Amino acid sequence: MRIPGDEQIRALHEKYAPTREAFELVFTHCEIVCGIAEQILARTGSDLDRDLVRAGSLLHDIGVYRLYGADGELDHTRYVRHGVLGHELLREEGFPEEICRFCSCHTGVGISRDDVRNQGLPIPVADYVAESGEERLVMYADKFHSKSTPPTFVSAASYATRVRRFGEDKVVVFKAMCETFGVPDLTPFTTAYGCAVV
Repeated sequence: MRIPGDEQIRALHEKYAPTREAFELVFTHCEIVCGIAEQILARTGSDLDRDLVRAGSLLHDIGVYRLYGADGELDHTRYVRHGVLGHELLREEGFPEEICRFCSCHTGVGISRDDVRNQGLPIPVADYVAESGEERLVMYADKFHSKSTPPTFVSAASYATRVRRFGEDKVVVFKAMCETFGVPDLTPFTTAYGCAVV
């Protein structure tokens, strides 16, 4: 399997970002998610493929760029589509399914076909759930940073509260991930990026 390196990944972000502001928002978020995932790997001594986790972290949100309109504004109403759009983008670029899946399988704590139907989500009816350990780690690390305005770091307790609106089963899944991976120390990231924790 061909795992893209940092330079190739940055070039892809630069290629698809419609504006410098969009690039800064999305790429910085991806770098933060990568840092959180790498901290977890270092602390747990996991045998997950570090290069694959790094690439997945840096690419997971590349589909967000396809949600920007001609006016430069992000379409928040269809945001749930960003994973599917990223998967398509990477497939068009010739990446293997193992890389593409980081995009489509990181949203929330996973989106099931029942979620798609019951919530009327604007994505094809399918299961979008992390399967490999690498996918689960990227999905988990992503929960601790938000591209909100302004960007913020998210505590485990805050995320559990947020995800509860989609069902108690989602909280259970998130808490199980917390037990598996441990809660990351966000202090080095809040210091480096100057964002608050909510």
